[in-house]
Amino acid sequence: MATINPYLIFDGNCETAFQFYSSVFGKEIQQWGRFGDIPADVDMPPLSDDLKNRIMHVTLEISPGYVLMGSDSNPAMGTFVIGNNIDLAIGVDSREEAEEIFRKLSENGKITMEMQDTFWGAYFGMVEDQFGVEWMINYDDPAKMQLLG
Repeated sequence: MATINPYLIFDGNCETAFQFYSSVFGKEIQQWGRFGDIPADVDMPPLSDDLKNRIMHVTLEISPGYVLMGSDSNPAMGTFVIGNNIDLAIGVDSREEAEEIFRKLSENGKITMEMQDTFWGAYFGMVEDQFGVEWMINYDDPAKMQLLG
């Protein structure tokens, strides 16, 4: 069964925003990751010191099953514009479900990141559908998540 979470994109102030949201909802941040945490063997353009410090991914569970996610923008992912700074993140139960949803959303759309195994242990991809809505499809393989601790 798929779940959908709002994914907010910021222009360098994601950490401040999520600290604020944490205080608003009285909840602790579950996960922080910075672009500087990306392993050296991942194929990416070099990052400036500013980009290395930006948030790559953060999660804040507002209530059981309802998670607010976010990151800072990265020029490698396109131009940041207020209005296109929210994606819908879909969590699925299998690679097959991820493939099927990704394929359907991609019809007449634009793939921005092919479905692929990631360094953080997920099978993940991104697509802009034919209506301009941006989606992130994610399958957290339990076997890989155990290896990452």
